Amino acid sequence: MAPPTRTSRTTWIDAGLRALATGGPDAVRIEPLAQQLGVTRGGFYGMFKSRRAFLDALLDTWEQRSTDDVLARVETEAGDTRARVRLAGVLTFSRDLLAVDLAVRDWARRDKAVARRLRRVDDSRMDYLRAQIGAVVTDPDELEARVLLAFTLAIGRHFASRRSEPEVVERALDVILR
Repeated sequence: MAPPTRTSRTTWIDAGLRALATGGPDAVRIEPLAQQLGVTRGGFYGMFKSRRAFLDALLDTWEQRSTDDVLARVETEAGDTRARVRLAGVLTFSRDLLAVDLAVRDWARRDKAVARRLRRVDDSRMDYLRAQIGAVVTDPDELEARVLLAFTLAIGRHFASRRSEPEVVERALDVILR
C-alpha cells in the first residue's frame, strides 16, 4: 500500500485564498477547508502552526502574487510606459487576483495589521506607477496627482455600481499619461 500523500502548502493556500475571496477572513476555517480538500485537519497543522499563521501565509501569497509576480511579468512582457501601466493594472486586477484584493481591502477596514499590510502593498503599487508616469511627467505635483488618479481609477472602478466600458478606461489612461 502506498503511503498517504500530504496536501501541499500551496494547495492549502490556494483553497484559503478562494475562501477569503468568497467570504472574507471569517470563511477561512480549517475544518471546512480540510473537508473541501478531502483531507484531515491534521495535515493542516503539519503545514501551519495555527490559523493565524495560515492567514499570514495567505496575505504573504496575495502580496507576492499581486505585486512582485505582477511587476516581474510587466517588466519582461511590456514595452513602453503606457503598455507597462496598462499591463500592471490588467494583471493586478485580473479575475484571479481581484476578488482576493477586494476581500483584503474589506478585511483591512477591521484589522489594523491587515491595514498596514495593504498600505505597504498599495505604496509599492503607487511607487511603480510613480516611476512609470514619471517618465512622461516631470512636475512633481502633477506626477503625484496623476499617480493618485491612475491608482484610484484602478481600484475605484471595481467599487462603482456601473462598470466602465474598456474604451472609457483606456481614454482615462490616455489623459493620465498625456
